[in-house]
Amino acid sequence: MSTPDLYTEHFGLKVRPFALTPDPDFLFWPPSHQRAYTMLEYGVRAHAPITLITGEVGAGKTTLLLHLVRSLGSELRVGLVSNPHGSRAELLRWVLHALEQPAEIEESYVDLFSRFQNFLLAEYAAGRSVVLIFDEAQNLSPEALEELRMFININSGKDEVLQLVLIGQPELREMVSRPEMRQFAQRVAASYHLGAMDLKTLRGYIPHRLKVAGCERRIFTAPAIAMIYEQTQGVPRLVNQLCDLAMVYAFTKGRQLVTPAILQQVLDDGVFFSASAPRETSEKT
Repeated sequence: MSTPDLYTEHFGLKVRPFALTPDPDFLFWPPSHQRAYTMLEYGVRAHAPITLITGEVGAGKTTLLLHLVRSLGSELRVGLVSNPHGSRAELLRWVLHALEQPAEIEESYVDLFSRFQNFLLAEYAAGRSVVLIFDEAQNLSPEALEELRMFININSGKDEVLQLVLIGQPELREMVSRPEMRQFAQRVAASYHLGAMDLKTLRGYIPHRLKVAGCERRIFTAPAIAMIYEQTQGVPRLVNQLCDLAMVYAFTKGRQLVTPAILQQVLDDGVFFSASAPRETSEKT
């Protein structure tokens, strides 16, 4: 079978419209994503101590996050920590590396924390506040979350030198909601849970991505879009995967339209692995 990139010329596209890697250029703005982004942006610009955004695997959280990072100005120093884990000292090393600060393995926790605190104060003196963003934050332990809450205590009075943004799967929200996490939860000033798309939203999402990729004509028939929704339940990553495979199949058959028959062939061949596989635990959409 030909490689997926070859179908771009067949359909008159500039790029693949349904690549799985996060790309803010393809952002589609249904009401749920607008609300999620508004809370994300509000949390950062209003200097919320902690902003919490959760959603199912593949719901589009990381894409929103990348769009936010791209839009922030020089008055903010942003450190992005992806898939954080480990002990207190390891967590602090993740943070320092994200802020492009040295963190040697032989250094003690006290040394690392002193460097971190001095860095925050130096940034504040220079007129910048620091935003630490944790993607895949559901992998943090309750102890690590408590450590992050202690970081927030560096802030004093009206001087907000550090903000935390946590992006993760639903279990992150469940963890923060536990009674023993109430002190952490009380510092969450902005939050939103991002769900999957409904069928109406999906009918706008697929043509939108095709248009961004350079094609404004119809490629997916209405029954095909309904079938895609049935198979993916509106999860953007799964939608992208199935649409991409369907376009490969349409290309190999010399067809200009994706129909339910083509989708059924994809499913029958078992190449859409996500249709039957357990949901993944990582998040990069």
